Amino acid sequence: MSLSSLDLTIIGLYFALSLVVGIWAARQAGRDTQSFFLAGRNMPWWLLGVSMVATTFSTDTPNLVTDLVRQNGVSGNWAWWAFLLTGMLTVFVYARLWHRSGVLTDVEFYELRYSGKAAAFLRGFRALYLGLVFNVLVMGAVSLAAVKFGEIVLGWPGWLTLTIACSITLTYSTLGGLKAVIITDFVQFTLAMIGSIWGCLYILGLEQVGGLSNLLAHTNVTDKLALIPDLSDPDVWVPILLVPLAVQWWASYYPGSEPGGGGYIAQRMFSAKNESHAIGAAFIFNVAHYALRPWPWILIALASLVVFPELTDLQSAFPELPADKLGHDVAYPAMLTLLPSGLLGLVAASLIAAFMSTMSTQVNLGASYLVNDFYHRFIKTDANEKELVWAGRLFTAVSIVLGAGLGLLLTNAGQAFSLLLLMGAGTGLIYILRWFWWRINAYTEIVAMVSSLIIAGYFNFIHEGLEDWQKIVIGAVLTTIVWIVATYFTPPDDEETLRNFVMKVNPGGPGWARFTEPGSREPWSVPNGILAMLLGCVGVYSILLGAGLMIYGQTGLGIVICSLGALAFLGLFKLWK
Repeated sequence: MSLSSLDLTIIGLYFALSLVVGIWAARQAGRDTQSFFLAGRNMPWWLLGVSMVATTFSTDTPNLVTDLVRQNGVSGNWAWWAFLLTGMLTVFVYARLWHRSGVLTDVEFYELRYSGKAAAFLRGFRALYLGLVFNVLVMGAVSLAAVKFGEIVLGWPGWLTLTIACSITLTYSTLGGLKAVIITDFVQFTLAMIGSIWGCLYILGLEQVGGLSNLLAHTNVTDKLALIPDLSDPDVWVPILLVPLAVQWWASYYPGSEPGGGGYIAQRMFSAKNESHAIGAAFIFNVAHYALRPWPWILIALASLVVFPELTDLQSAFPELPADKLGHDVAYPAMLTLLPSGLLGLVAASLIAAFMSTMSTQVNLGASYLVNDFYHRFIKTDANEKELVWAGRLFTAVSIVLGAGLGLLLTNAGQAFSLLLLMGAGTGLIYILRWFWWRINAYTEIVAMVSSLIIAGYFNFIHEGLEDWQKIVIGAVLTTIVWIVATYFTPPDDEETLRNFVMKVNPGGPGWARFTEPGSREPWSVPNGILAMLLGCVGVYSILLGAGLMIYGQTGLGIVICSLGALAFLGLFKLWK
């Protein structure tokens, strides 16, 4: 298909706006690394919260949701809905601790929390691993979705879509730094929400779909509607519900849902005006990401089962799509080709915006690791701020080229999602406990990382007979056993480092009692934080599931469940206040 002049105009206007923002923010961003990587540490909670949501939604997100719905039904989304537990724990326990640390990146944290050469090695290694390997893998998955979107919706070859979108992203990211990223994120989120909701309403009204009631009654859809998987069949509910809720959320390190906080979520919290703004930003992100955004994608995914019920139907409709890019995830962009001129341009611009939002955040975050935690820490310790900013711009360019290149090699959104989960399986508990147990040291994390990578490699390339969920559970158990043993067989950090950490961050709790002055102990906030986390999860899940029931026509039950969510939020605000 080809875009109309109106569609191209809408997309072009968005590109122009992104460039204007980058040029406007360039002057301040070039002052120093605080300005380039943390937007001067003076961002408000609402802007940071929206930025987190925009970054978490990329072109691959609705593709992934569509893949899950078509193969496992609506309940298949528990694979990522379970990460709400991680997010709420970050809001009410870790946000304040991260902000108090005062570090530029979450990798710099290693030499605040740990001591000696092991801490320095860990900081440098994690900077390279997260800044290059892990970050490029994330961008590759995002770029893959952009390739499929371009080939199906725009009618452009994958390399052309990536060249245009990445060039614009690279320009405003290198000019304006994180401030330009955050401001464009706000525009991108607004576009994305308008595009997804409007596009969903139009698709539901198509003659092939016949409206919401006909969609929900269609034979291709009825067995996909369950919000909770069939609890009578362990082969269904164990991988879809139990593993994500019992293991995956704390065991796996996944972008935007890192146990203990981290990554771009931590970067946004470092950028906040103060501790309260950091907490507010993380809270807004979790509510919007899980409770407000998923249903338009889910409904379009269900509609795709009517229009393109099988992969062969997608192949017939798009014969020019390469065979290695054909999968259930392409059903989402395939449905967008049914939109009329104008609306197609708006939705296309919103998905391009989503791609650029995630890419700009990842390249800025990756560059912050490579500059602050590798180049400045180990290569040129006397570099001035101007040099560091220019190094950041160089690393930004290198990262985006590598990420886009990988996107041309990957084939499936679910493939990258599973690999990311497996690569970090078992390490997540360390990122939670290192704040509250003094005995965890740099060697603990080094051993956990190495064992996790070895186990992931073994299950992916040698022993390939297991399901993805089995790999995650076994990987998490084995890695956890290895790092717990390693903790007791390696020397603890020196007491001066531990005391300085307690004085600066004040994590509290029995795990730090021996390093806390008796007269300076404050009430430990973690028990209240965990209760607040549970109330927050009840509130968000109630709204998510209650809205689904009302969409399904079960209005009374939906209102009751949403009311439960409202009560949970009321209790939460009273508790937290």
